[in-house]
Amino acid sequence: MNTLVKEGSRVYLYTITLVAVLGGLLFGYDTAVISGAEKGLESFFLSAPDFTYNKILHGLTSSSALIGCVIGGASSGFFAGRLGRRNSLRFASVLFFLSALGSFYPEFLFFEYNKPSFELLMAFNFYRVLGGIGVGLASAVCPMYIAEIAPSNIRGTLVSCNQFAIIFGMLVVYFVNFLIMGDHQNPIVLADNELGRLVVSEECDMWSVFKGWRYMFLSEAFPAALFGFLLFFVPKTPRYLVLAGEETKAFSVLERINGTIEANKILLEIKQTAKEKTEKLLTYGVAVIAIGIMLSVFQQAIGINAVLYYAPRIFEGAGAEGGGMMQTVLMGIVNIIFTLVAIFTVDNVGRKPLLIIGSLGMAIGSFSVAMCDSLSVTGIVPVLSIIVYAAFFMMSWGPICWVLISEIFPNTIRGQAIAIAVAFQWIFNYIVSASFPALYDFSPMFAYGIYGTICVLAALFVWRFVPETKGKTLEEMTEFWKKK
Repeated sequence: MNTLVKEGSRVYLYTITLVAVLGGLLFGYDTAVISGAEKGLESFFLSAPDFTYNKILHGLTSSSALIGCVIGGASSGFFAGRLGRRNSLRFASVLFFLSALGSFYPEFLFFEYNKPSFELLMAFNFYRVLGGIGVGLASAVCPMYIAEIAPSNIRGTLVSCNQFAIIFGMLVVYFVNFLIMGDHQNPIVLADNELGRLVVSEECDMWSVFKGWRYMFLSEAFPAALFGFLLFFVPKTPRYLVLAGEETKAFSVLERINGTIEANKILLEIKQTAKEKTEKLLTYGVAVIAIGIMLSVFQQAIGINAVLYYAPRIFEGAGAEGGGMMQTVLMGIVNIIFTLVAIFTVDNVGRKPLLIIGSLGMAIGSFSVAMCDSLSVTGIVPVLSIIVYAAFFMMSWGPICWVLISEIFPNTIRGQAIAIAVAFQWIFNYIVSASFPALYDFSPMFAYGIYGTICVLAALFVWRFVPETKGKTLEEMTEFWKKK
């Protein structure tokens, strides 16, 4: 006779979540590591004898991981369905690890060490794309895994922890890059009019050109290995186990998290909606897919990555001293604080109110920056406006978009639907990041006016079309879309 487990183990649940959000930390780590390495990397390939390494090639190299992110995001549904959520994360950890080693030593097997060439550049970009595929996979599967493990009353809080891990991963790698650089200085790149190309100043510190950037990429191997190792100690999600016909194992996991009585209830609900092999993507209509896609599009179209990726340049243009680095660090601290605000309020306030408040707060910040530019106001006002803009994103669209994407779709199509939504997210990430420098150079007022307008449209979209998922089980969301 089975022993009745009255209450589930919160320690067990939080331990599983902590392991899962390491995928989010690696997401932030991998996308931000290039910020410290790119100057040394540029100088390394500038000395290549067989081709001219220009700003266009450097831009493509610096952002090549985003190509992998699109591939990883788009294929996440396939992997999550075929391999399962846990094994997909294991695969992502392997990709992170191989990317770290390959980016550190792209000459492996085929090329001479520290001899830049076009073929070596291609090899380096291959390893960065590999890591990007891992990021794309983790960005979709980590929230999915947590959502399918967590009880409905704290699901929003736990999924929001993934966004916190992403931001924290970025801060960790900034600090790691700083420690790796130590007393060394980044190289100075000059324009040589006689040669008609960029060259590295002969008087600069060359350590980062031949070693520094390599160590920065290598540093990711350690958290990647830890992530892969710890994934051997977490279970498959109950919902995937039911879909795979392993109901006994699913009940065991549910019981340990929720207690026997609640586990029986949840298992019954899962079994009633588990028809993944027979239901098509549009079984529940176009609306649920369109809403998921538009959540992803708005999360990027409001322009946040333009601020995160180009913060020093923006702050310097707003009149900040010291190249804007101090203000960037301040914004990073504010981002952490406001992400915590979302974590502690999402399951009480709800998803929709936070998204609407965040959208309107971002709009105020954006329009304020645009107005400062039109009136030639510099100093603390535009700097604070940008920080307000970022803070409202971190308490709303940053974590809450991932929460909604992980829970809004019915069980039977969740893997496929999340894959599509995340692919759109990375595509628009690239569009916004690539278009911002030209928009900003044309007119900061125009750029931030566009982002502010999109923020207002985002608020209207959420108010009119997005359902509230607070307190609802994933199975209740399936029933919700059936009735639509």
